[in-house]
Amino acid sequence: MPLAPVHSPLSRILPIAGRQFGVFSWHQARDAGLSKSDVRALKRDGTLRHPYTGVYALRALEERADERQLLRSSVMAAQLALGPHSFAGGETAAHLWGMQGLPPWDGHTVHMVIPALGAQRHHHHVTLHSWQVGPEEVASVDGTIRATTPDRTLRDTVLRVGRAAAVSLLDSALHQKLILEEGLEELEAANNGRKGCVRSRPWWGLADGRAESPLETRVRLICTDGGLPPTDLQHRFFDADGRTLAITDFWWEGLRLIGEADGLAPHSLPEALAKDRKRQNALQALYPGVRIARFTWDDLKRPGYILSVIARSGRR
Repeated sequence: MPLAPVHSPLSRILPIAGRQFGVFSWHQARDAGLSKSDVRALKRDGTLRHPYTGVYALRALEERADERQLLRSSVMAAQLALGPHSFAGGETAAHLWGMQGLPPWDGHTVHMVIPALGAQRHHHHVTLHSWQVGPEEVASVDGTIRATTPDRTLRDTVLRVGRAAAVSLLDSALHQKLILEEGLEELEAANNGRKGCVRSRPWWGLADGRAESPLETRVRLICTDGGLPPTDLQHRFFDADGRTLAITDFWWEGLRLIGEADGLAPHSLPEALAKDRKRQNALQALYPGVRIARFTWDDLKRPGYILSVIARSGRR
């Protein structure tokens, strides 16, 4: 957006809005020297949007923002509207921490927690929760946004989603070292007595931080359910000089089978396709009898197909 004239109402609020992902409260505007007529004028000329009572957003910053920034802007706006005791939780906190495995954010709804909800007014596009969350379970994201810690985020979200999404989130949090494997049992036990704890109890033991994507997690679950769990994940193959030739998503030792979970974006580029072919040729030259099976997101719709591909490899 163009620079605002020095000492103009917009110039006085820009530093605050810039630190808060493009949003600010009326109290912050007033403390910066803006009057109600200043704010009304900025609304009239389209500079400001008014998502909640007493909260404003700079349209120019929103128009340039990517999905990550828009999520933070939406959470910050809700946080300003709900007050200093509110913070992001559940699926929204999982997105803020970068955990993978949930559907993409819908661009509007945010999950916020107010432990003592009481008669709190509800806001459009805000799902409010009254979970009892200790102060040690709330952390700062990006310096200004409050959210449940990764541990607490997983405890809450696992209760609310299906098995595949839950295990994907756990895998992702472990892989990114947001949580520690030795703490999983304690987190699962901490959910005792909460709605959904019985259903989700077995899922914690399925987590594996070696998985690098939700697709890998979901393929692994299908294979495990079908009685064909992989022998190893992120299995290393070496060349004649002992250097790493390839790291594969799955390895079935007895079947001499490599499994690869091919997400559409990275593997569809010409350079990536050429690299994959070169690596596959090298593997099969150095490891005779090794076969490679590739699975995509579309294959998840046909679990029987994935299992049949693996089973047929063992009969050759």
